[in-house]
Amino acid sequence: MKNMSRFSKSIILSAVVLLAASCARTAKIDAVVADAPSSDVIVKLLDINRFETLDTVALDQTGHFSYKVDVKKGQPEFVYLFHGDTKIASMILKSGDKVTIETDTLGNYTVFGSEESTKLAEVERDYAKVLAKMNSIARRIEESVNADYALTLRQQLGKEYLDYYRSRIKYVMENSRSLSVVPVFYQTLGADLPVFAQATDAIHYRNTADSLALEYPDSKYVKALRQEADRRFGYLELESRLSSAESISYPDIELPDIKGQKCKLTDVDSKVVLLHFWTATDTEQKMFNLEVLKPLYNEFHSKGFEIYQVSLDVDKGLWAQVVKEQALPWISVCDSQGASSIYARTYNLSALPAIYIIANGELVDGSIVDEKSLRKTIKDNLR
Repeated sequence: MKNMSRFSKSIILSAVVLLAASCARTAKIDAVVADAPSSDVIVKLLDINRFETLDTVALDQTGHFSYKVDVKKGQPEFVYLFHGDTKIASMILKSGDKVTIETDTLGNYTVFGSEESTKLAEVERDYAKVLAKMNSIARRIEESVNADYALTLRQQLGKEYLDYYRSRIKYVMENSRSLSVVPVFYQTLGADLPVFAQATDAIHYRNTADSLALEYPDSKYVKALRQEADRRFGYLELESRLSSAESISYPDIELPDIKGQKCKLTDVDSKVVLLHFWTATDTEQKMFNLEVLKPLYNEFHSKGFEIYQVSLDVDKGLWAQVVKEQALPWISVCDSQGASSIYARTYNLSALPAIYIIANGELVDGSIVDEKSLRKTIKDNLR
């Protein structure tokens, strides 16, 4: 060793550093699957709202396998093991974690070496338990021929839901810096019954996103939760505005224009207002601005006609560029929530573009199918 050159020492030191860095960017799984020797296990990664298959791993004759997952520092990953179509284990892995899993082909598993994974297992067990209980009650309701008994069962079903909802709020508040709370926010008890279904749940989403951001500021899961929190707060704020607003025949809209200034639909002081939902990504809709809307605006604006145009474009830069290039003279605002826009939902949009006419503060009944019918509606209501 005394005769080792500085160059050789440098190579060895570099190799050690690279090896340490490599280990720090991975998490290791050691697992045993009972009753499944020499079969395969599928390793999947959760990518926000879908599974991505990482690998298919062969078990040895004892049902054992080892596997390493790439995990960036500060960005834990949700990783799942599947045997066929059955999920048999769930983990939240941090870089450097060494996790041991004992499971079977039915998904009865225990996890060691990861506090976050242990909490996730607890979340899943609680969820499976309440689902089984509520499904059992629902089956008994369907089979019941006694109306009074069926009513009692429905009340019991409601109580189970309420008790579970309260327990999840408690769990979220007590574990606000654990990623195990993320799947809790997306649980459903039936196809149309989210656990967090109240408008005021937006507060829990935002508070939890704030707490998790302190622990995992770069996590894609935390960023997704933040987006959901913002979306729900949008609905909550809209609901509050609608409940306290003066009586009008149409829901108000308040969005920023290309200068970032908020513009309210109800502040438009014109006899006739054309409310137009569109997207700047569609060529035909851009041509509609130039070939139909601009001529109408130039003809009728001086007579009391205005356009309030709402872009549902996630890419606000693209929208602003089109507005400037086309020199659109009317009120142009953008809702970067896109298809998730609270206003798209409020106005029950099924497709773009969509047009509404507001005359003298009231929504005008009638179908607008082409430029001719649009022109006639505007002209009739300006009289």
